[in-house]
Amino acid sequence: MPISLMYEEENYVVLEPNQPEQFMTAIELLEKLRAVLAQQQDNLPRDLQQLSSLDAQAQKLRDTYCEYEFTPGKFIQWYVVRLEK
Repeated sequence: MPISLMYEEENYVVLEPNQPEQFMTAIELLEKLRAVLAQQQDNLPRDLQQLSSLDAQAQKLRDTYCEYEFTPGKFIQWYVVRLEK
């Protein structure tokens, strides 16, 4: 279960197979998740299928998951990080 304190920094590290780690803001991660979900509308988890918009699906995915496997062996993971200022 996500803890709201985790989302105060609004930065994420994003991991994908055969890709270097990327640091993204919450908005950048939502854009990335929207792009992934747009390709997967016929194969979504049940809780995401119930949401009518791509934006709502991406936000739910970001806030309640930390990994999404859209085809076997192809996935995206994200974790909240605190960047030093």
